[in-house]
Amino acid sequence: MDHSQAPVLDALAAYHREKQLPFTPPGHKQGRGADPRAREVLGDAVFRSDVLAISGLDDRESGNEVLERAQELMADAVRAEQAFFSTCGSSLSVKSAMLSVAGPGEKLLVGRDAHKSVVSGLILSGVRPIWVEPQWDATRHLAHPPSPAAFAARFREHPDARGALVTSPTPYGTCADLSAIAAVCHEHGKPLIVDEAWGAHLPFHEDLPTWAMDAGADVCVTSVHKMGAGLEQGSVFHQQGDLVDPDVLKAREDLLGTTSPSVLIYAGLDAWRRQMVEHGHALLRDALDLAADVRGRIAAIDGFDVQGREEFTGPGLAHDLDPLPVVIDIAGLGVTGYRAADWLREHHRVNLHLADHRRISAQLTFADDKDTAAALLAALRDLRSHLDDLRGEPAVEVPSPEDLRLELAVLPRDAFFGPAEQVPASEAAGRVCAEMLTPYPPGIPAVLPGERINEPALRYLRSGVAAGMVVPDAADGTLDSVRVFVEG
Repeated sequence: MDHSQAPVLDALAAYHREKQLPFTPPGHKQGRGADPRAREVLGDAVFRSDVLAISGLDDRESGNEVLERAQELMADAVRAEQAFFSTCGSSLSVKSAMLSVAGPGEKLLVGRDAHKSVVSGLILSGVRPIWVEPQWDATRHLAHPPSPAAFAARFREHPDARGALVTSPTPYGTCADLSAIAAVCHEHGKPLIVDEAWGAHLPFHEDLPTWAMDAGADVCVTSVHKMGAGLEQGSVFHQQGDLVDPDVLKAREDLLGTTSPSVLIYAGLDAWRRQMVEHGHALLRDALDLAADVRGRIAAIDGFDVQGREEFTGPGLAHDLDPLPVVIDIAGLGVTGYRAADWLREHHRVNLHLADHRRISAQLTFADDKDTAAALLAALRDLRSHLDDLRGEPAVEVPSPEDLRLELAVLPRDAFFGPAEQVPASEAAGRVCAEMLTPYPPGIPAVLPGERINEPALRYLRSGVAAGMVVPDAADGTLDSVRVFVEG
């Protein structure tokens, strides 16, 4: 296929060249009605290219097949059979994938380290999750993707499960053995869905972890806005094989998606695909070289323990690692990641990818260069010199893996939509949770709707909030009270 083409961008250029006049949404009419103060901040180009997808970018019948041709090019670029663009992020894409495999009351094997968007899919669909336990590093208090053996064991226990879902890479860059997990699924004639939101760049360089389509996954979801160059909310889900019907997958996306998709986001996806096909290998080679240099320089800062393959991969840990998220363990310095991240933003205007009770992480992409790396390094060195000012935060009480394995007493959908009440935290242990309680980032719920809350999980979350953890989906963000299901 001719990857020098960019059907969405070409159609936008034609729209401008032909000076088409809209009597349709959006109501700002290519910026003419927009507040000048908004135009000053956003720029005229944003409004000028914010047009309808139908009766705008394309004609009333989509006769030019602009989107279809862009999706075909994307599929070809990443060695998939089908690709579908989403302008609602991978949060929508992963729900579409789940609903194309399992329906209400049916079972789906799901890694318990799944993102909250997966849990939202369980709530909306009524699918019954069969949790597959992650591999837990008890020394570093970090979960890595579940092993192939763990998925095989759950299939033996639940042969009626309709398929499996695994998250890889995690926000920390750790990856599952996707080829082996896909083989386990296919031995049972069941599809594998991969939430690969952090892996859109993986198909374009051989020194990165194996891309899900190359590993044999049936559907994978990527967030091009995370590690690629798409606009926020730009996502693509990819399909191959005959275990997931692409027509069903598209129908589920139509069910959940917007009828007013953003052409700006489509254009970002289209442009990124062309950029990666033409220049991606060289860009990613430069990014990998930069990451290696940055990792070495940060490791030279006293007390900054940069996490790499030695720490994150091996027996009982992750299968592989994407080195572009640079994860730094600062537990030995007596400072929480929350406090360190806040200080870096306040004093250096440096915003980190994620922070937890003992780590901070800087996400590098091919957009970074020596200048951005130098600014990061200068900020981290200054942080090291001011650590005495940051100590003294309360400790986070991190439970053991056993204490984090909560009983699923009620289906997530039933607990979320069922009768509920807000109770003091002192009364929440032993009750069934009716909301997600999710430290964010990285966005992996510690407690799900339908799980029975225990004291260790509650202490973890409450001590975390006291130390700076954010739990944005709780009705009471202080966690002085918790929303619980009223059991009959």
